[in-house]
Amino acid sequence: MTAVSFSSVVIPAATVADQLDTLRFRLTGELITSDSIDYDTARTTIFGALARPLAFARVANAEDVVAVVTFAQEHGIPLSVRSGGHSLAWLSVVDGALVVDFTRMKLVMVDPETRTARVQPGATSGDLAGPANAHGLALTTGDTHSVGMGGLVTGGGIGFIVRKYGLAIDNLLSAQVVTAAGEIVTASETEHPDLFWAIRGGGGNAGIVTEFTFQLAPVGQVLGGDLMLPATPEVIRGYLDYVVAAPEDLTTIANLEHAPPAPHVPPDRVGELVLSILLVWTGDLEAGERALAPLRALADPVADAIAPMPYPGIYDFTAFAAEPHNASIRSMFADAISDDAIAAILTAMDTASSPFSLVQLRGLGGAFARVDPDATAFAHRDRNYFVAIIGIWADPEEDRALHEAWTAALWEAIRHEGQGVYVNFLEEEGEARIREAYPEATYTRLARVKAAYDPENLFRHNQNVPPKR
Repeated sequence: MTAVSFSSVVIPAATVADQLDTLRFRLTGELITSDSIDYDTARTTIFGALARPLAFARVANAEDVVAVVTFAQEHGIPLSVRSGGHSLAWLSVVDGALVVDFTRMKLVMVDPETRTARVQPGATSGDLAGPANAHGLALTTGDTHSVGMGGLVTGGGIGFIVRKYGLAIDNLLSAQVVTAAGEIVTASETEHPDLFWAIRGGGGNAGIVTEFTFQLAPVGQVLGGDLMLPATPEVIRGYLDYVVAAPEDLTTIANLEHAPPAPHVPPDRVGELVLSILLVWTGDLEAGERALAPLRALADPVADAIAPMPYPGIYDFTAFAAEPHNASIRSMFADAISDDAIAAILTAMDTASSPFSLVQLRGLGGAFARVDPDATAFAHRDRNYFVAIIGIWADPEEDRALHEAWTAALWEAIRHEGQGVYVNFLEEEGEARIREAYPEATYTRLARVKAAYDPENLFRHNQNVPPKR
C-alpha cells in the first residue's frame, strides 16, 4: 500500500482519504483534493504550478480556519497558507501540505464615516482600491492589483502612497487571528499586543489572520502614471537623489527595464533601455506638477504618461506583473547606491538573459521612516532605498538556470551595499537572509512571540522564525 508521510507520522493512503472526508464535513467552505476537477487550478499561482499539496481547504470563515488548523495539529500534517499566490519562495502552495486557501474570503467593507475598512485576507489590492476610492479613500497596498492582502500586510505592505501614509501595517487598527491552538482572537494595541506587534511585519509566523481592520487615508484623485526616461548614469543618479528628498506626497517605483510595447510608449522606442518611473502624487495637482519638474528635467522623456486619475488607475501601469510568469529575485534595502552599483546595474541590463528582466529602485523616507523601529516587526524604517533585481521570463520551458545566473551575478556585484531586506521580497534564501529581514532585537522578540503563540512551529511554511523563549 502506498503511504503518505507528514512530518514524523506515516499514514496509509486510504486512511488519509478517510480523514480528509472527516475534515470536508467540518467545513462551511470546500475541500479540494487531488481527485477534484479543479485541483490543478487551485495549485496554480502567478508563478505556475510546481507543487502538489495534499489538499486545499477553501475556507469560508474563521471557524473553517480553526477546523483546518486543529485537523493539521491532530494528524501531524504540514500546513501552508495562500491568499493571493504571490509568494516568491513558493511557501503558500507546498508539496504534501494542507493549504488554507483564502480564495473565497475576499470581502471588503468600507465605512466612509469612520474611514475604515474591514478586509478579508483573500482580497487583493485591487479588490480594496476600487471600493475605497468610491469614497475618496485609499490604503498603501501592493504594486499590482492581484497581490493578496493576507501575505502583503503581514509582511509590511510597501505601496504607491508609502511616503505619505506609511506601510499598510502602519494603518492597521486590529486583526482577527487564528492561533496554532485553534483559538480566534482579536489582536490590537490593547488586545494581545505582542501578537499585534508580530503580525505587522513578521509574516505568517505567529498566526493566520482572517480579517484586517484598517484606517484609510483621504485619497481620491491623484497625479500618477509613468514617466519614462533614457537610462543613463546621470538620470539614475538624479532620480535617486531627488526621490528621497521630494515632498512626501510623491511616492515612486522606478524600473530599469527595456521599454515594453505599451500604449504610451512610441513604437520606435520599444526595446530601449529606460528608467520607467511609476509614481503617485497625493496632494494638490498643481503642486504635484511642480514636484515632478525636477524629474522631467533630468532628460527628454521617452514617454510621459502622467495625468490626473483615480488612485486605482495606477494599477493599469502594472497589470503586466499580474500575468503568469517566472521570476528570479534578489533584493535589499540600502542607505546609498554608489556610482559603481549603478554602472554594474546598467552593464547587467545590457546583457540581461531575458528582455523582460528589470531592476527596481524605490525611494523611501517620509511617513515610512517616522514609525519607531520597535513599534512593529517591520524594523527597517531608516533606509533610503529599496532595490530589487528581478529576472523575469514568460516561457516556463526556458532555461531557469540561465536566468537565475543573471540575477545571481548582479546580486553579487551590488549586495555589499545592502542593509537589510523586505521579507515579502525573499525567495527561499536560507536562515541568514531571514535574519537580514529582522534586526537582532526584532528577531529575538519575534521568536519569543512565536513561542507563546506557536510553540510547535505549526506555521513554518513561511520565512520562518523558529520559536525560542
